[in-house]
Amino acid sequence: MKQQSARKRIFLAGTSALLVLTAGCATKNYVRTQTTPLIQHTNELEDQTAANHRNLDDVSQRADQGIQQAQTAAQNADQKAVTAGQSANQAQQSAQEALNHADSLASVVSNLDTYHQVADADVLFGFDKAVLTRKDKEQLDTFAAQLGSTRSYILEVTGGTDSTGDKAYNYQLSERRAENVAQYLAEKYNVPPHKFYLIGIGKDVEVASNSSAAGRAKNRRVQIQLLSNATQQNPAGEQQQGSVSSGTGGTMQPVAQSSAAAPQTPQ
Repeated sequence: MKQQSARKRIFLAGTSALLVLTAGCATKNYVRTQTTPLIQHTNELEDQTAANHRNLDDVSQRADQGIQQAQTAAQNADQKAVTAGQSANQAQQSAQEALNHADSLASVVSNLDTYHQVADADVLFGFDKAVLTRKDKEQLDTFAAQLGSTRSYILEVTGGTDSTGDKAYNYQLSERRAENVAQYLAEKYNVPPHKFYLIGIGKDVEVASNSSAAGRAKNRRVQIQLLSNATQQNPAGEQQQGSVSSGTGGTMQPVAQSSAAAPQTPQ
């Protein structure tokens, strides 16, 4: 009887232990079954959140790039507008300078109509040169010989260039040529400064076509005009004649003067 009771107790204990173990395994399986979808869903949510974050970063970066490009484009547009404005101002200034340089002597001599041409001379220069040669000085000496016998005179000295080179540089070059001619006459023949009217016209006015070397050589010039508002007569009562030089190597030609003739505008 004791043995049977012991066996029953052992059987009951084993059964109880088995039940406990079975119940424990069932509980773990149930928990695993219930939590696995939650874990997967949580992982999916984390992945989706990370993807959304990356997308937001990408959108933000593209937006920043777009803003930067827009700002750069706006700055470039502003710069182009400023440059265009400067170019327009420079063009207007160049046009005004061209007008000023091309002005005739009438713009500085109020009573020019009372003056007539006594004589003129042309001095030709080499390419990009403004220095007077010995031959140039000889021409000017011949021209200046008439100054002593001419009353109430002025000298119009007009410098020019050919069409080669920059317009602004040619203005400067033509002015240097005119200044050197005036300086030579002033120093050697004591011509006072108020007698000179200097004009540098650069390449604005052609006396010959710049399409040929010969024409360009004629445009590299300084023209000196001796103008007087007094009628001069020689002792015999005949009107004086002035000499006109046709340029380097040219011949001297007389210019008749008449008090009845219409005043000549400087050419």
